Amino acid sequence: MHHLRCQCNVSTRVERFMEPCLLLLLSEAPSHGYDLISRLVEFGFSRDQDPGMVYRTLRRLEEQGMIRSNWAVAGAGPARREYVITDEGREYLRAWAETIRNNIETLSLFLERFRKIGSSPTQSERRQN
Repeated sequence: MHHLRCQCNVSTRVERFMEPCLLLLLSEAPSHGYDLISRLVEFGFSRDQDPGMVYRTLRRLEEQGMIRSNWAVAGAGPARREYVITDEGREYLRAWAETIRNNIETLSLFLERFRKIGSSPTQSERRQN
């Protein structure tokens, strides 16, 4: 029996899912880039996540008005850019949450229907018997 390898890797659009994750983290509290990078692991991102991708996403979100940033000087350490979500970013996050909720419903329906066929033979296997 020939098995096809699924080319459906969720991580192919990881940068798009990074947007709502960053917005959610920033809605919980303002933060700086390094902290955000380390906390993305909570959402299944790799510990080896390319920091450049995170900073590009933050820059794009800032250009779109979803977040803003300021240089924060804390103690003797170097100044760090601190990111804060805007009202527009909160609205965008709500839209993402609704989209994700709808996708979960669709995927749950798919999985439920897949479970129903379980290990039953496919049509081509039935024809061969």
